[in-house]
Amino acid sequence: MAEDASNKARGYKATLSNPNVSDEAKQHAKEVLDNELSGGDISVSDQGEKNPGNVAGGLKAATKNPNVSEEGKQAAQEKLDAMK
Repeated sequence: MAEDASNKARGYKATLSNPNVSDEAKQHAKEVLDNELSGGDISVSDQGEKNPGNVAGGLKAATKNPNVSEEGKQAAQEKLDAMK
């Protein structure tokens, strides 16, 4: 539900900054943001824990990726070791 409101707020904010949108549409978007969407200040919290298998897989991939710096590889390996 919060994710849906966040998407709506994003759309209305885009309407406000789009130069191709009429003044009436911008006024409507501002009213909806102010009255229904808390001025657009809606945050989406993490819905749950990340899948540890996916996290480990990503860290392992980072240690093998030639585009990752040595510092990044080392940090990924340390995080991977801490998960075990």
